[in-house]
Amino acid sequence: MDNQKTLKENILSAPDSPGVYLIKDKAGKVIYIGKAKSLKKRLSTYSGPGLEAKTAAMVSNAVDIELRLTQTEGLALLLEAALIHKYEPRYNVALRDDKSFPYVKITDEEFPAVCVTRKVGTDSGRYFGPYTNAKLLRQALKVIRKYFPYRSCKKMPKVPCIYYRIGLSPAPCAGKINKAEYDRNIKSISLILEGKSDALIKKLTKEMRMKARQRKFEEAAALRDKILSLSSLGSEYHLPQTGLSDLKDLIGLKTLPMRIEGFDVSDIYGKEACASMVSFRGGSPDKDNYRRFRIKAVEGIDDYAMIREAVARRYSRLIKEGLLLPDLILIDGGRGHLESAQRELVKLGLKIPLVSIAKEEENIYTTARLKPLKLSHDTPALNLIRRVRNEAHRFALSYHHVLRRKRILGR
Repeated sequence: MDNQKTLKENILSAPDSPGVYLIKDKAGKVIYIGKAKSLKKRLSTYSGPGLEAKTAAMVSNAVDIELRLTQTEGLALLLEAALIHKYEPRYNVALRDDKSFPYVKITDEEFPAVCVTRKVGTDSGRYFGPYTNAKLLRQALKVIRKYFPYRSCKKMPKVPCIYYRIGLSPAPCAGKINKAEYDRNIKSISLILEGKSDALIKKLTKEMRMKARQRKFEEAAALRDKILSLSSLGSEYHLPQTGLSDLKDLIGLKTLPMRIEGFDVSDIYGKEACASMVSFRGGSPDKDNYRRFRIKAVEGIDDYAMIREAVARRYSRLIKEGLLLPDLILIDGGRGHLESAQRELVKLGLKIPLVSIAKEEENIYTTARLKPLKLSHDTPALNLIRRVRNEAHRFALSYHHVLRRKRILGR
């Protein structure tokens, strides 16, 4: 297919969500990075007439677009600057070298301060940026500060300031936080500003699981909230492979379903019954969080009961250990499978959005509608649902084969 035609199709499929876009040439090299409040609206401007000469030249060399969704336009601003610094795209050269834009400075002190400045000094402080919008920058830092509090005063005071009283400063001036804990906050902020949110999410997830094992559930829950606040910063995907925004709109979700868990069951005449659960983050498989369930409490052929057992075991454990819950659960099956899973969630006191996909006509069932959704075969949401469903089916079948081989061979 013609590269420009493919590019145009990708642009038309962009979600109406905040984020960053990376435009690549035929060699896969990033040639331009931009941010947008609505990726759909911003990218649509590249396919119209009357482009400036520089923009037209960039578009003529573009063959692919990679997107990274963020929760807000402010967070997109932070990610944009970090990625420009990393890739140094040739069409962003003016921004990289301009000293008039705002920067974030982290001072070199025992308890570093974080502040916005337009002057890049020769001191030993760390500077991040530049950023194109001071207002959005301050909004993004306010979001980050809620989860990773820091001091912003030019000189360390002797008593806690108003920011301590509203939960945005940990008040190192009054000994309310030790250096090790404060340094962890600064390290987390640095990772975000460097565009390394995925590394931070992995680090926090490891800490959360450790706290849960130690039965420190309040600390685990606080870490879970931090992970949720960051969960969309690191997600990346190619346009043809995702339908997160489309899925959000179609089934009426309040936020993008960044974390999806999909279930399927497998058995032959009731033998070696098992269930699988796959995890997708940002529209892509998250194989570290796949799980398998050997069905224990069901005899004979009863898909509904097997779904109930798998769902109950999965989410009772997450509740017990204080671990992160998904944004959406997908069940392979029809209305009966959906209702079976829903009953178990109700028993556990959970209100996680739930959908199922029927095998033959691929109708989509939801708990909010009596009639199924019938989506066009090329709908981005349906393509994403199919990917999760197919991966769950493959994973369940592979485990079923393992169990069957063990029964036949005795190992």
